[in-house]
Amino acid sequence: MSKPRRVITIHLPHRDPAAAAAFTLLLVVIGLFAGLSRYLPEHWTGEVEPASTPILVPNAQLAGNALNERVESLLAKMTLEQKIGQLTQYSAGTMTGPGTARDDYNDLIEQGQVGSLFNVVGAKLTNRFQHLAVEKSPLHIPLLFGFDVIHGERTIFPVPLALSSSFDPALVQQVSHVAAGEAADDGIRWVFSPMVDIARDARWGRITEGAGEDTYLGSVMAGAYIRGYQGDDLSKPNAVAACVKHFAAYGAPNAGREYNTVDMSELSLRQVYLPPYHAAVNSGAATVMSAFNPLNGVPATADPFTLTKILRQEWNFQGFVVSDFGAVRELIAHGVASTGAIAARKALTSGVDMDMMSDLYRTRLAGLVKSEALPESVVNEAARRVLRVKFALGLFDHPYADETRAPYVATPEKRALARQAAEETLVLLKNGANPIPYAGTVLPIAKNTPVIALIGPLADSQIDMLGSWQGAGNPKDAVTLRTALQAHCDAAKTKLFYAKGTEILTDSDAGFDDAVAAARKAEVVILALGESASRMTGESSSLTRLDLPGNQERLLEAITKLGKPTVLILFDGRPLAIKWAAAHVPAILEAWYPGIEAGPAVADILFGDANPSGKLTATFPRAVGQEPLFYNQLPTGRPADDIDLSHPPTSGADKYFSRYIDETNAPLFPFGYGLSYTTFTYLSVKLSQTAISSEAMTHPKTGRFFFTPKDIRVTVQVRNSGPVAGTEVAQLYIRNTGGSVEEPVRELKGFQRVTLKPGETKALEFTLGFDELSYYNLEMERVIEPTEYQVWVGGSSEATQGAQFEVTEK
Repeated sequence: MSKPRRVITIHLPHRDPAAAAAFTLLLVVIGLFAGLSRYLPEHWTGEVEPASTPILVPNAQLAGNALNERVESLLAKMTLEQKIGQLTQYSAGTMTGPGTARDDYNDLIEQGQVGSLFNVVGAKLTNRFQHLAVEKSPLHIPLLFGFDVIHGERTIFPVPLALSSSFDPALVQQVSHVAAGEAADDGIRWVFSPMVDIARDARWGRITEGAGEDTYLGSVMAGAYIRGYQGDDLSKPNAVAACVKHFAAYGAPNAGREYNTVDMSELSLRQVYLPPYHAAVNSGAATVMSAFNPLNGVPATADPFTLTKILRQEWNFQGFVVSDFGAVRELIAHGVASTGAIAARKALTSGVDMDMMSDLYRTRLAGLVKSEALPESVVNEAARRVLRVKFALGLFDHPYADETRAPYVATPEKRALARQAAEETLVLLKNGANPIPYAGTVLPIAKNTPVIALIGPLADSQIDMLGSWQGAGNPKDAVTLRTALQAHCDAAKTKLFYAKGTEILTDSDAGFDDAVAAARKAEVVILALGESASRMTGESSSLTRLDLPGNQERLLEAITKLGKPTVLILFDGRPLAIKWAAAHVPAILEAWYPGIEAGPAVADILFGDANPSGKLTATFPRAVGQEPLFYNQLPTGRPADDIDLSHPPTSGADKYFSRYIDETNAPLFPFGYGLSYTTFTYLSVKLSQTAISSEAMTHPKTGRFFFTPKDIRVTVQVRNSGPVAGTEVAQLYIRNTGGSVEEPVRELKGFQRVTLKPGETKALEFTLGFDELSYYNLEMERVIEPTEYQVWVGGSSEATQGAQFEVTEK
C-alpha cells in the first residue's frame, strides 16, 4: 500500500527588510528541519499529498545517482544495434511456450545483440554464454539470465496458492529467499515471479500460481515475495531481481479460459486487481512482466494506460518491463498490428522494454528508427531501464556464477523449512459429523492403529508432489505420502496396505477390486486423490469441470460405502467441486501440491504431530456453475440474504432475488476457512472509538504542517477453548455502506497468526487507517467518505463477532 510523499511549499513574502529577515530565518529553520527530517516520523516532515499518491522512489537502488551515472556513461558509447540488443531475450533451454528451443545464439551474443537468455540453468552453462558476452561482445555487457522460479528453484516448496493458505508472509519471504540463493548459485539472477494476479475463477489453471481471490492478502504476499527474492541489496550474491506478473488483470479471463479477454471497469481494475502489483512495485520490484490478455479491448503488451500512465507515471516504477513469451508477435493475432514492425513499435512505445522470444525488436526496431517511424530516444529509455537493473545486480562487477560450488543437496535444513511450509499450508476442510454409520472425528489417527489402507493415484507420485512449474527441482527429492506412512507404520509396528486403485485420468476401474480389498482389511482408510500437476494445473490448463477427474469419484464412493473411518486427501492446484465428498466422507484434508516434504508434512497432520492451521484463500464451489466465486462480492439491489435457497423458488416471494434456482449461493467452503484439532473462541471485539471524521483520517493537500492521521484500533480476545495447542489465523473484515460507490459485503483488512496453549487467551490489536478504509470514488480518487462501517473478527470470512463505527465529514 502506498505511503504519502513529502511536499514542502514555500510562499515568498513581500520585499521589505522585516519580511526579508523573517524569510531568512524561515529558510534556516527549514534547513535545520530538513536535516533532521530523516530522524522524524514521516508525517511530521512536511505538508503531504493524499495517501493515494505513490512513494517517490519505490526502489532507491535503481534510482541511485552513482548507478545511473554508470548507465549513462555506457549508453553514450552504444550503437543503435547494441541498445536494441539489450532489449532482446531468447530461450536457450527447455521451452516454456510455443516453438522450438534453440541454443545457436553464440554469434548474436558476441555481436552484442542479445541482452538476456532464459531457461539456461546451472553455473557451467550460464558461464559459457556469459563468457561470450563479457569477453567477446564490443562493450562487454553481461547477459541477464532468467528462469521460472515460482515456488522454489532446487528445493521445491508448496505451490503459491498453498503458501498463501498459511497466511504467513514471513514464511513466504523465507522460502523466496532460499529460492533466490539457489537460483543465483545456478547463474540465474532474474526470476519470473511472483505472480500476483487476483484469481477468482477456479476453472483457470494458473490460480495455482498466485495468492487466490483477495486483494489485501494478495498485496501482503506480493511484498513478501519481493523482499524474499531481492533482499535489501540486489548486488548481494544471493539476491535476484523479481519479476511481477502478469500486468495487468491476467487472472480474470472470461469464462476462466487461458489467454482469454479481460473486460472490466476501471473502478474494479483499481480497486481489486491493481493493488497487489502496486504493493510489489512499492516493495522495490526490479522488473514487471506484461500479460498476454487484452484488457478492455487493448492487448496488455500494447497498453500505454497500464504500462506508462499507471506503472511509470502514477507508481514511478524505475525498473524494466519484459513481455511474456512471444506476446509482442501476438499483437498481430490480436488484430492490432498488421506487421511485425508495427507490433514492435506499439509494444515498445507503450512501455514494454524487452521482447521475450518474438525476435521483433532485434529485427525491426533499427529499421523503424532509421525511417523515423520511431524516435531513438524511445529505444534509449528502454535500454537505460535494462542496464539499470543489470548494474544494480552487480553483473558488470561479478558476471559469473561459481562453478566450484558443490552440487545441490536437499539438506536437513532445507527439508525442515519445506516441511514447515507444507504443514502450515494444509487446510483441514472436514473432520467428522457424518455420515452414518461412522459419525465421530477421524483425525488425528491414533498412532497405534493396527491396520491402515492407503489408496489412490497420488499416494506415491513424486512428480505430482512438486506441482506445476517445478523449477530445476528433481522429483526424486520428493517424499511421497506412501513413503512417509510406511516409515511411520514400520516404527509403530503396524500394517500399511497400499493400492493405487486407478489412474488420475482414466475410465478404467481395473484397480477398484484391489483398492476395496485393501480398505476392507483396514481400521482407517486414507485416499489420496486429485489432479495431475503437469497436465491439469498451471499455464494452459483451464477446465470446464471441477469435480475429481477421471473415475476417482467412483473409487471414492466405492470405498466410502464400506463405512470405515475414511480420510480424503486432495492433491490439486485449485478448489474442486467436491459436494458429494463433503456430504459423505468423514474427513477431508486439502493438501494442494506440498513440495518435496509432502509425505512427512501430511503424515504429521494425520497423526497429530502437527495441528492444521491453513486457511482457504480461494473459495470452494458447490458446483462449477457458481464460478467465478469469491467471498467479497457486491451486495446487488436484490440480495438473497433472508431467502431459503435450499430449494427452487415456489413463488415470486422467493424467486426475484440474486440467486440460482438449482443451487444455493453459498460456497461449499468459504474464504478464510480451515479447521484445527482444537477450537478457538473470539470475545470482546472492541473499537478505540465509534466515530471518526474523514478529515482526521486523510492527509490534507494544503494546510497543517504537522499532521498525524487518525485511525481506528480494533481489539479482540482470542481463546484456545479446545484440548490441544494450536495456531489460529485471526481475520478482520469490514463492510462500508453509504458511500458513493457500491462496496463488497465483506473485505479482508487484516490478519494475524496466533499460537495458543489449551485455555490460553491473547488480546490482538488491528489498525484501520486510510489504507484499510479508503476506496476509489467515481473520479478514480482514493478517498474516505462519511459512511458507516461494520467490523468483524473471526476465523473465516463468515466471522460473526463484530462492532460498528461511523465516519463523519468533520
